[in-house]
Amino acid sequence: MEGGTCTQGSIGPHVPSVAAVKQEPRTGSWSSQDNKCELAMASKPALDKDFLCPICIQTMKDAFLTACGHSFCYTCIMTHLSNKSNCPCCGQYLTNNQLFPNFLLNKLLRKASASQLVSNASPAEHLRLALQQGVDLPVKELDSLMHLLSDKKRKAEQEEAEANMEILLEFLHRSRQQKNEELNLLQGDLQFLKEDISTVEKQRQDLLHITEKNALKIRMIAGGPSSSRPDTLATNENTSKGEATSQSRGGQFGASVPSNLPPASLKRDYRGRVTSIGTYKEMIGGDVSLSKSQSELKALTPSPAVLTMAKKRRVVAQIEVLQEAYLQRRRKVAQVHRQEQKVHETIVRKDEEVNSARADLYSSGLDDFQSVLTAFTRYSRLSVIAELRHGDLFHSSNIVSSIEFGRDDELFATAGVSRRIKIFEFATVVNEFAGVHCPVVEMSTRSKLSCLSWNKYIKSHIASSDYEGIITVWDVNRRQSITEYEEHEKRAWSVDFSRTDPTMLVSGSDDGKVKIWCTRQESSVINIDMKANICCVKYNPGSSNYVAVGSADHHIHYFDVRNSHLPLYVFNGHRKAVSYVKFLSPNELASASTDSTLCLWDVKENCPIRTLKGHTNEKNFVGLTVNSEYIACGSETNEVFVYHKAMSKPASWHRFGSEDAGESDDDTSHFISAVCWKSESPTMLAANSQGTIKVLVLAP
Repeated sequence: MEGGTCTQGSIGPHVPSVAAVKQEPRTGSWSSQDNKCELAMASKPALDKDFLCPICIQTMKDAFLTACGHSFCYTCIMTHLSNKSNCPCCGQYLTNNQLFPNFLLNKLLRKASASQLVSNASPAEHLRLALQQGVDLPVKELDSLMHLLSDKKRKAEQEEAEANMEILLEFLHRSRQQKNEELNLLQGDLQFLKEDISTVEKQRQDLLHITEKNALKIRMIAGGPSSSRPDTLATNENTSKGEATSQSRGGQFGASVPSNLPPASLKRDYRGRVTSIGTYKEMIGGDVSLSKSQSELKALTPSPAVLTMAKKRRVVAQIEVLQEAYLQRRRKVAQVHRQEQKVHETIVRKDEEVNSARADLYSSGLDDFQSVLTAFTRYSRLSVIAELRHGDLFHSSNIVSSIEFGRDDELFATAGVSRRIKIFEFATVVNEFAGVHCPVVEMSTRSKLSCLSWNKYIKSHIASSDYEGIITVWDVNRRQSITEYEEHEKRAWSVDFSRTDPTMLVSGSDDGKVKIWCTRQESSVINIDMKANICCVKYNPGSSNYVAVGSADHHIHYFDVRNSHLPLYVFNGHRKAVSYVKFLSPNELASASTDSTLCLWDVKENCPIRTLKGHTNEKNFVGLTVNSEYIACGSETNEVFVYHKAMSKPASWHRFGSEDAGESDDDTSHFISAVCWKSESPTMLAANSQGTIKVLVLAP
């Protein structure tokens, strides 16, 4: 569904404009309006009611007199005469030429206004006005007034000083309280660090002792009588049989391998997941000869010391984010400990038991963060291991709207504005270099496609949604559609098969409706009518009863479809339309929005976890994909960003076109349009608005 735009103007709710209502000109007699005028005049003071304009029922401004003897505000009578040629009071014929300034009334209005200002003036203003008018006062009365004014001034200054001191004291108390809280929090954090440093140093010493013991055992075994036979003799004997023995494993305990074969780990990398990105890339390119020595192959992979230094640099660069993640976990563990102390405060326990329980809690918090740190430092970049051009010579626009792996990750499907679903073999794309990669299956559609979803049980079934609002279920083996649902009235942005019930799928559309379908029935089984355009829908992977819906109202609506009248939860946090929702687990939900943020939510506790920022997304569908640890999305800067779910900043990223000589240097007009992880592996597919698809892998 990435291929369209997700701006407020294009998918947002259409707010009907409020038409201007023009008041009809007055006709006939003035009796009803005259009653209103009298009622309003009755509510005014006696001094003012003669000065009210009969039209606006307010004190007249710039009064004008008509030929029939009535006075009005100039603006009011001119507005009336522009619609009707009669007097609003008596109905007599009246034109603009029969209006005259009412000088006497304007003079009275000015005097009444001045009198009203005086009556409403404060005592100080009365005194100032009297003195300004030259009132003669004896010296004795002036001295008395000066004394009273001086006392009043001193009293006012004292009260003001006391009030200021009270405000200052309140500020200082609150500041001290806040700083004490910060100090207590900081002292607690320092205590966490002290205890964890001690724990880690102890664990490090234990590992060193184990390493020394293992090294001593190896030396004792190597120095035993069973290895008295020289390594060269064993080497010569094995060589005579056409084999070579590894120098590091010579003698009786050596493991011999044919000299013309690569290490077993590299063979596994070639057939399965990669551990050495450089080696994997060379092998799939066919540039690595099988006769290369092990030292040459080893040179392709950075040494452990280099990798360790790179990880340390990454930790220093992201120290603030990592500190936040560490302290968040440690404080949570401390809070759990305090709650347990409250629960068991009436139970007498030994100090050893209490300290042991506390140590276990701290250890669990430290282990939790260590797993996060290990995952965060495991990878530092996205490396390209394969690329294919998705462009179609017969279509000017090649945007890939959706890209999805099949059930077993052997196939992946692409769809977009070219009106074609293309199925590729992943192994062929990765292992064979070719100018053009041909799909193994290609199916044409009537309309542009927005989203794909594979059935996770029936390998050959895939569902699509298109710009005409049609939801189609396809059989890839037969290369034809099985079922078409045409109930949506506008463009359908999203479709998703349930992971727990292969017969159920859900879709969302610009018509503001979420529809749940059963492949055994010809029409929708559940219809959820919402007020805003639907941008994305997703089944909870743990149950087909729960569906997450992202819409143009900036919210994520979480429904229990057994009671779909009202959402179970509504998650608020985005400032613009929600373009994607994806589940990392049955309890963790990720969402993307055109406010350039990703949000992580706990659907079990109904609360936000964190907000992820770093990419740019203001108008386009740029893709979102998740696995159990990592979240990846596209950017309108033509980059792919990868986040660890425990970090608010990107862990790595890759720019399309930055390493491709064939692409234009100015790729700012292009954007990433679709991304998809290959299950739980570090491999992912990414496509951009040019139709380029890359196979990327997280690398150390």
